[in-house]
Amino acid sequence: MTTTSTLLMGAGMGLGLIVAVGAQNAYVLQRSIRGDVAMVPIVAFCVLSEAALILLGVAGVGALVETAPEVLTAMKWLGVVFLLAYGTFAAVRAVRPGGGLQVDGSARMPSTLGAVAACAAFTWLNPHAYLDSVVFLGTLANQQAGDLRWAFAAGAFLAGTVWFSAIGFGGKALRGVFAKPGAWRVLDAGIAAMMVVLAVGLILG
Repeated sequence: MTTTSTLLMGAGMGLGLIVAVGAQNAYVLQRSIRGDVAMVPIVAFCVLSEAALILLGVAGVGALVETAPEVLTAMKWLGVVFLLAYGTFAAVRAVRPGGGLQVDGSARMPSTLGAVAACAAFTWLNPHAYLDSVVFLGTLANQQAGDLRWAFAAGAFLAGTVWFSAIGFGGKALRGVFAKPGAWRVLDAGIAAMMVVLAVGLILG
């Protein structure tokens, strides 16, 4: 295979994995719709985290994770607790009168550090991030001949950069829809349900 075709294959595989609806994507999109001023560090953190996970996989750490299942087990239960806690808060916002999120200046925004910390939890406490980006992409990358594995990794990284930039900076286009508190309550209800489904999925493995 050529470098270009390998890069495109990496981009396709990376995009296919990262676009799947998950807690991290939901959080980034939620902050973007609210007009969070911390979107640049949030997007940058997501991009750099994805790059780190891909590099770990290409460097062969995927094989290490496969031989140490207790690591994924610990991450699984930490992820379950975090997802259920976040889902509970979202459910409370959805059912409590006046608790819906706002898109105007009256909405209380978390600090930049708090927003990035939450994003870090969604990213690094998610066992699927290791299975997808480290084990799966790492395995595929290392199946490429010689230095082509780095072209594959570059393609996957490019896909992640484009995706996180799109949902991180494109959420503003939806702000008109979410100008009504009722729309935020629906979104929060959906997020709460998603967190529970993801937590159950982790438990069932």
